[in-house]
Amino acid sequence: MKLLVKFNLLYLLAMALGLATAGFIIRNLLQDNARDEVLNSARMMMEKAVAVRAYTSKQITPLLETQMKYEFLPQSVPSYSATEVLATVRSKHPEYTYKEATLNPTNPRDRAVEWEADVISEFRKSQQAKESIGERDTPSGRALYIARPIRISDGACLRCHSTLDAAPRTLVEKYGPANGFGWQLGEVVGAQIVSVPMALPLARAQEAWLTFMALLTTVFVVIAVALNIMLWF
Repeated sequence: MKLLVKFNLLYLLAMALGLATAGFIIRNLLQDNARDEVLNSARMMMEKAVAVRAYTSKQITPLLETQMKYEFLPQSVPSYSATEVLATVRSKHPEYTYKEATLNPTNPRDRAVEWEADVISEFRKSQQAKESIGERDTPSGRALYIARPIRISDGACLRCHSTLDAAPRTLVEKYGPANGFGWQLGEVVGAQIVSVPMALPLARAQEAWLTFMALLTTVFVVIAVALNIMLWF
């Protein structure tokens, strides 16, 4: 009887250590996988935005050049097109966000809020940075964001954003003379920012962890019962 008690005490200690170690490792692994899932979703949205930008710049803008002499059409602007297309995604998934946050935008809706301005500031400090990844709290829960700098690498952009005198008359008539000017070639003026919620992937990870721990505990208990029966007889 004393042997059985000693065995069970040692077994309980081993089981507790095993559950704690396995639980810690698996929990971290599942949370890392959930974060990677969110990051992949964010990168997919970012690539969609980049594709829309390229399509607009190469195929839409040239078609509207004549009309732009009489009326400024925002559909000719790559950033506008990307924002509008991703807004369609948001109509079904409002927790997903895409914004071309800019410090001094022509369109007021693109003006960077405080945390976005901080991201842009980091890009302006580090000219070599190509991407920034971080997390922040939102009203709907924890969210992961991925950001890429908007750098003026094409001199054609300066036709609208260098000085007020150089800007198209139709653009000034539509948005006014106060914003969107003074940009310089090579300058980081903003950032493309995709924000994706982490609540659902983390909830799935937690559910998987609980299931794993329940199964592992069951295995330990079954083994304990079997060994106790063997020792008893």
